[in-house]
Amino acid sequence: MNVLILGANGQLGPHVVNALEGEHTLRLTDINDPPDGPHEYFNLDSADLDGVIAASEGMDAIINLSVLRPHRQIAFDVNARGTYNAIAAAVHHGIKRVINTGPHWTIAGPTYENHDFLLNPDIPSQSGTQLYAITKSLGQEICRVFTENHDVSVLTLLFYNFRWPDDHSADGQDIIPFAVTWQDSAQAFRPALTIDLDTLPSKCEIFNIFADLPHNKFANEKAKRILGWEPTDNLDHFWKK
Repeated sequence: MNVLILGANGQLGPHVVNALEGEHTLRLTDINDPPDGPHEYFNLDSADLDGVIAASEGMDAIINLSVLRPHRQIAFDVNARGTYNAIAAAVHHGIKRVINTGPHWTIAGPTYENHDFLLNPDIPSQSGTQLYAITKSLGQEICRVFTENHDVSVLTLLFYNFRWPDDHSADGQDIIPFAVTWQDSAQAFRPALTIDLDTLPSKCEIFNIFADLPHNKFANEKAKRILGWEPTDNLDHFWKK
């Protein structure tokens, strides 16, 4: 499968490339310097619609890893407009599959997180007003609207706190209940690329991607049941006292 990765040289991007490069032909884009490796690379801002459309030509799927957190205008341009551009490019080229990404706040902002447990990705979205969260939430709404009006499916993978499995610097300390290793997070993209789209409950589906932690604050059952993804590290050295 020919796969375009937007934001491929960010924090998560290299791990996703490592997980996919043995099975797929990758075309990478980012505003940063190109990563080492054999893959075709475009220096590209995801807010550039024409550039994203050009980079998407000949692709079978698009993965959107682009993210910008603190800057008001650029956060909107990347998190919301960049998502629009990825899906608009998919529609332009007849690409059926887009994998979007975001933080858990895209769905479960403070209204939920401060009070509730077993938060699943199908609850009504309440992102809160934080810039990063609300711009990513706008991107998710764009995904929903596009899938209702065009022949494209969007699978959104939600992450938050990434950890190295061999990092013991904080052993025994409380861990954020939406944590996952970099490697396990990247592995979630493999079934997201290969699952039969006709088996999905809808054309716009969201999945929580995190380790099997004991908090029961959030639920990752849907990712296991539908995608067949399983975390391999429960990060127990962080939370076992």
